[in-house]
Parts: sequence; structure tokens; C-alpha cells
Amino acid sequence: MKPTDTHNQKIAKMIFASVYPMYVKKVETKGRTIEELHQVIQWLTGFNNKQLQQLIKEKVTFEEFFQRATINPNAHLITGVICGYRIEEIDNPLTKKARYLDKLIDELAKGKKMEKILRG
Repeated sequence: MKPTDTHNQKIAKMIFASVYPMYVKKVETKGRTIEELHQVIQWLTGFNNKQLQQLIKEKVTFEEFFQRATINPNAHLITGVICGYRIEEIDNPLTKKARYLDKLIDELAKGKKMEKILRG
């Protein structure tokens, strides 16, 4: 399945702060910690905890969030299917980055070891 332009625009305009609590809930209900979640987000985006909290406070969109991010050079190693989309086949750079983040959080919630999640 390939994302449509409408789907890409929806992701771009979503507010990161509105999705963040869902990330927290997902990992915590599976026995992982907020610290581990932040470690995963920092690995992908370069944002430390203070920067992340500022972005949440500013209510940035996913578009702004990823424009400000420094994407990890190993992010291309994140592959597979998430939310029905094969990451390797996503053409839109912003949607691909958002799905990278979804995939990492999914792996964290599924109990994968941090070394594997961070492609170490």
C-alpha cells in the first residue's frame, strides 16, 4: 500500500504533542519507560529531552518536527511494514520519517532489545 497525497498532508499537519501521549502510553503499557522512548526519539531525530519538551510545548506539526530534526544517518536501516505501509516503498520523505518513528516505537513496545532498535 502506498500513501496518498492526502495521507501525506494529514501526517504533515498532525501536531506532534497530540501524538506523543499515545507513544508514551503504548510503550508504558508494554513495560518500557519514557526514558527508553526518549532514547529512541533522540537516536532518530537528535532531539534531547529538553528540546523534545520544547517542541511539545510549541505544538509543532510533524512537518516542523522533522524539519528541525537531524535524522540519524542509519535511519535507512529501518525497514518493514508499519500501519500497513512498507517503509522502503514510501516516496514522501516526511511520511517516511514519521513511519521510521512509528516503527521504532513499535519495536520498543514489542520488547526488542535497544541495540537492535537503534540499529547498533
